[in-house]
Amino acid sequence: MIGTQTKLAGKKVWVAGHRGMVGAALWRRLREEDCEVLTVSRSEVDLRDSDATTKWVQRHKPDLVFCAAAKVGGIHANNEMPADFLCDNLRIQLNVIDASHRAGVEKLVFLGSSCIYPRLAEQPIQESALMTGPLEPTNQWYAVAKIAGILQCQAYRQQHGSNFISAMPTNLYGPGDNYHPLNSHVVAALIRKAHEAKIRGEDRMVLWGSGKPKREFLFVDDCADALVFLMKHYDQANPVNIGVGEDMTIAELARTIATVVGFGGRFEHDLTKPDGTPRKLLDVSRLRTLGWQAATPLKTGLEIAYRDFCDRIPAEAEAYGAR
Repeated sequence: MIGTQTKLAGKKVWVAGHRGMVGAALWRRLREEDCEVLTVSRSEVDLRDSDATTKWVQRHKPDLVFCAAAKVGGIHANNEMPADFLCDNLRIQLNVIDASHRAGVEKLVFLGSSCIYPRLAEQPIQESALMTGPLEPTNQWYAVAKIAGILQCQAYRQQHGSNFISAMPTNLYGPGDNYHPLNSHVVAALIRKAHEAKIRGEDRMVLWGSGKPKREFLFVDDCADALVFLMKHYDQANPVNIGVGEDMTIAELARTIATVVGFGGRFEHDLTKPDGTPRKLLDVSRLRTLGWQAATPLKTGLEIAYRDFCDRIPAEAEAYGAR
């Protein structure tokens, strides 16, 4: 059931991190609203810089803020750069949230991640599972930073009465994803692998790990729609999960992506690579009760994502040395 409504019409809405996958999707979604969308590039303001962030927010005075800025990456990136994933994300969210409070922002939505939950949390994972067990070691640095962001929003709410809320999306994919051969998330990595195997005429494709872990996948434009919905209709301290309520094994995902890409070869598993969390399915009943659910079927979303990848192939090849 929809509750209190925050109006976007006529407001200045800052999308922090507008060049990331989620931020870009938010920018697309907000074009449907009668609001002024504020953005700032990293070359203009490094959100890790407290003074620069505060000065920019004080100058532009946003009414509403989506905190989607973050350093993100897959298992390999998290393992290789744990200090960056912890410290950069702590700095970014601390500065954005504090600057928003100091500028008197009406409402802020902080974008967390499903990796905040314990590695062996009961499935599907309810929001109440937060901080009830050990984290997944392969992304704990990023998770700790995101947990701190949730608590920061709750602290400002408790001490200052700030209407700052948190949303926890499941694994995302779609236009604007990062297709780096080592640092990407699973959907983008598999799209790239399947495409390159097809182009090279190869009869096999190597998957990291056993392929048995189960994951849930949400199209990024659906995530953006959910974030706008929560900005309008949710005002509580507790975080809200965003997902589809269904999951699949990594092997099943790989087969679906192979079909979309047109790769007809076999799969081999590199068991020297980590699997990560055995299963991560979010309980999305809270969001569904509020009146929102995802609209994009997985295959449809993957087709859009693959077209986006193909449109970007020259730039990707130049950036990452693909041949």
